[in-house]
Amino acid sequence: VENWSQGTMSKAAVKISADLLSNPLCEQDQAFLESMTALDTAMRRMDAFNQEKVNQIQKTVVDPLKKYSSVFPSLNMAVKRREQTLQDYKRLQAKVEKYEEKEKTGPVMVKLHQAKEELRPVKDDFEAKNKQLLDEMPKFYQSRIDYFQPSFEALIRAQVVYFTEMYKIFSELTDQIDQAGLTDEQRERETEAKLSDLRALSIVADD
Repeated sequence: VENWSQGTMSKAAVKISADLLSNPLCEQDQAFLESMTALDTAMRRMDAFNQEKVNQIQKTVVDPLKKYSSVFPSLNMAVKRREQTLQDYKRLQAKVEKYEEKEKTGPVMVKLHQAKEELRPVKDDFEAKNKQLLDEMPKFYQSRIDYFQPSFEALIRAQVVYFTEMYKIFSELTDQIDQAGLTDEQRERETEAKLSDLRALSIVADD
C-alpha cells in the first residue's frame, strides 16, 4: 500500500510540475521559469527513484514471498494424501483384526491372509508419507526466518536508499528555488499573503 501511495504521489507530482512548467507565467518571468524547471527536474528524479525502488522490492521481496507461498498448496496436498492413506490403513487394519477375532477355519484363514496382503502396501505407503511429512514439515517451519530475513533486509535497504535520495533531491531543490536572505517568519508571511490573494479570486469557492 505504501509503495502504491508513493508511486501515485510521484506520478501526480510529475503531472503538477509539468503543468506548472507549461504555464504562461514561465514565458513572462525568467525566475519563475527557472524555479519550475528545477521543480520539474526534481519531480522526475523522484519518480525515477520511486520506480527503481518498486522494481527492487518486486525482485527482492514480492517475488520471493510469492515463491514461498506457492509451496503451501503442495504441502496441503501432501497432508491430504497422508490423511487419505491413513483412512485406508485404518479400514484395512480393522478388516484384518475382524478376521483375527473369528474362529480359525479354512475360509477365515484365507480371508485373513488376503486382508493382510491388502494391508501391507497401504501400511508401507502410509508410513512413507508420514515419515516424509515428519521430516520435512519441521525443516520447512524452521527455515522460514532464514528465508524471510534477506527480503526484510532488502526492503529496509530499498527504503533507506529511496528516502536518502529524496532528501538530496529536495535539499537541492530548496537551494535552487529558495529566496536568499529571508527568514522563516518572512517566508511564512509571504506565503500567507499569496494565499490571501488566491482566496480573493472569484474562482475560489468558499467552503
